[in-house]
Amino acid sequence: MRVLFAGTPAVALPSLEALRAAGHQIVAVLTRPDAPLGRKRILTPSPVAARAAELGLPVIKANKVDAEAAAAIAAAAPDVAAIVAYGALVPESALRIPAHGWINLHFSLLPAWRGAAPVQHSVINGDEITGASTFLLEQGLDTGPVFGTLTESIRPTDTSAVLLERLSHSGAMLLVQTIDGLAAGALSGVPQQGEISLAPKLTLEDGHVHWDNPALAISRRIRGVTAEPGAWTMLGGQRFKLGPVQLRTDVMDLEPARLRVDGKAVLVGTGSHAIELVDVQPSGKKLMKATDWARGLANKEDVVFE
Repeated sequence: MRVLFAGTPAVALPSLEALRAAGHQIVAVLTRPDAPLGRKRILTPSPVAARAAELGLPVIKANKVDAEAAAAIAAAAPDVAAIVAYGALVPESALRIPAHGWINLHFSLLPAWRGAAPVQHSVINGDEITGASTFLLEQGLDTGPVFGTLTESIRPTDTSAVLLERLSHSGAMLLVQTIDGLAAGALSGVPQQGEISLAPKLTLEDGHVHWDNPALAISRRIRGVTAEPGAWTMLGGQRFKLGPVQLRTDVMDLEPARLRVDGKAVLVGTGSHAIELVDVQPSGKKLMKATDWARGLANKEDVVFE
């Protein structure tokens, strides 16, 4: 089919490549405009825009599907639109442009975790199983009928970034199967059924570790916000970033937020048992091993995080 592909971050790239490999014609790519990146704030194309340019595909850059963007989409005459993490809502007028509508690849088992950050919320919540769904985009938030799903186990060490990378590849195959089924006239959507949960976009504050919480909840939160927006605590009035931690059920006598260096282990107390820091990033410095950071502390026994 003639496909409009809408996506912005790197997680959308496997779907773009899979649709091309399956023989569908990408008539245009819709993505967010160039954004400032790095310390020098250099305007940089989105990963999808950069790949589309390499492939010689027409690119429509728009923060939202306004009248101008809708006109460009209509001019491309797509049979269907495939959308993967584009990053903006699509108005009803634009939803009607492709004859087969807009097919959204969403990284959850709908209606679980409707919203912008399904994988992150799934990890934070401690889910054991997640997955991906393809569904027909409509005006409600991820409410449309579902065409297909796949499941994926969440491993104990998974961060949201690692899990999303796996889902981006398996989900790309699901998206191709959905588009193929629509092209063959052999697929129809099924209304969503089950318990609804919401996954709003995470903010920087979502990465703030509260040490009076149980260790398992802290570990899940840190993994859920890795790599974005990142986990952190406060030390000496400055933000102190944290990588995924290890649970230390053998250490029960350390009060919440207090540091202890025990041999080569850098421990912090929580509302239950301790956790062990692995990688840390003090303010103004690069990511380093927690043991290297702790080696330079003058008064280790006085360190208490906030």
